[in-house]
Amino acid sequence: MDLLTDPLVQRMMIVAILVGATAPVVGTYLVQRRMSLLGDGIGHVALAGVAAGWLAGSWAGLAQQDALAIPGAIVFAVVGAVVIERMRARGIAAADVIMAIMFYGGIASGVLLISAAGGSNANLMGYLFGSISTVGWTDVWTTAALSIAILVIGVGLRASLFAVTHDQEFAHSVGLPVGALNIVVAVLAAVTITASMRVVGVLLVSGVMILPVAVSQIVTRSFSRTMAVAMAIGVGICVTGVGVTLFHDLQPGALIVVLGVLLYTVVASSAGLARHRRRQRDHAIHRLDDASQTEGAPA
Repeated sequence: MDLLTDPLVQRMMIVAILVGATAPVVGTYLVQRRMSLLGDGIGHVALAGVAAGWLAGSWAGLAQQDALAIPGAIVFAVVGAVVIERMRARGIAAADVIMAIMFYGGIASGVLLISAAGGSNANLMGYLFGSISTVGWTDVWTTAALSIAILVIGVGLRASLFAVTHDQEFAHSVGLPVGALNIVVAVLAAVTITASMRVVGVLLVSGVMILPVAVSQIVTRSFSRTMAVAMAIGVGICVTGVGVTLFHDLQPGALIVVLGVLLYTVVASSAGLARHRRRQRDHAIHRLDDASQTEGAPA
């Protein structure tokens, strides 16, 4: 009970719940669109934004050099997301090539910029793998504001966004602004990555976005239910991961993703076993029916 009254634990749990609930919302659209790795590309661009913010803080002589890290990450992630989407839409390059360029260019730029700021690569570790134990109330309020924006847009526009991510030709035929909605999805992914950065880091953020959706798709059929169950799973693994690290010296972001992988493995295996048993039962029933028809046939 003492832990629940600890301000640090309260901040960690609030941020974990916010990220766990919002990341799968965007992940649902990315999975539907078959662009599950988009988060990795944008995440590395966001890392360059963190380093650029650090450099700007250093040049401005700020007491806290990383004060502009999150704003820098937001700007770079959003711009990167829009660039990726426009390049994909215009057929300038294949989606996987674009994301590979962003992936390597982002992390290389981040290392160079943080070095120019007089920092070391160790300064980037908290953003690479998350540093939820260092969050302050300012971080909580920032994450809350970003999460509310994601939920309002991601859930409020789910019918239109689903149409665009599922079948763009149908979306065109009913008069939806496909180009604008595609950019909305990309920007939502960018904002989600920025909001999740302090919990799991840019290297693992796609896991929190995609794994809950992958599990949910196994046990649900409708799009809305998939999103709702994925949100519940996201909250569950984030809170569990953070809770375990309160008692054991483990990295929260990595543990959250590992929990997601384990959950997917268990659910997928159980579903596969259940399907196998149903097939065996149906086969046995068909054999009995065939045997009954043979016995009842006239000699």
